[in-house]
Amino acid sequence: MAIDRRSEIAGNLETVREQISKAAQSAGRSVNEITLIAVTKTFPASDIEILKELGVSNFGENRDSDAVPKAAAIPGTWHFQGQIQSNKLKSICSWANVIHSLDEIRHFEVIEKNAAHPLDIFCQVSLDGAEGRGGVSEKKLYELAKEIEKSHTHRLQGLMAVAPPGIDPTVAFSKLSAIHKAFMADFPRANKLSAGMSGDFKEAIAYGATHIRIGSQILGSR
Repeated sequence: MAIDRRSEIAGNLETVREQISKAAQSAGRSVNEITLIAVTKTFPASDIEILKELGVSNFGENRDSDAVPKAAAIPGTWHFQGQIQSNKLKSICSWANVIHSLDEIRHFEVIEKNAAHPLDIFCQVSLDGAEGRGGVSEKKLYELAKEIEKSHTHRLQGLMAVAPPGIDPTVAFSKLSAIHKAFMADFPRANKLSAGMSGDFKEAIAYGATHIRIGSQILGSR
């Protein structure tokens, strides 16, 4: 059974890597600009061990309680990309290397006080202003980014966004690309863009994504 699972993951990963390479080529970009984050939420540590053997070193989790034992057991670069809950943030800071979903200054204040190691941080932008799905408004984005820039410990990497349901990903990521280009005029070092998941990462790459977060296309549905 374990051999079958390894073959399944290896085949899926190879397909995804080929698709990333083709999408980068179509966009006139180098595949080396793109970091693949394997989203391992709900999947066991045994799957992550297989991914490690296959050369994956970036792992994404949405839930602190699921991530804690996995990150402790398996070395890698661990990315938190779920909506932040204040009462979980201290724990998240203990295992995550990268946070993709910061959208409130008060949460950054908790990070400053509690993080045991430097964190790479993306500001999550809302592309439609919908409540409850996470993401800061364009209006508040710069205020949040300025707070992170003041830090002597943590690094502002760039922006993250999720394409809203029911909106063509091409439209969503075109808007995100425009927001990011304007943002870099004030924050030139924040040149990373975390966007694109299993269903829309090709469109995200076309609009400049540097970090893509892929789960089901590699590990299957759960």
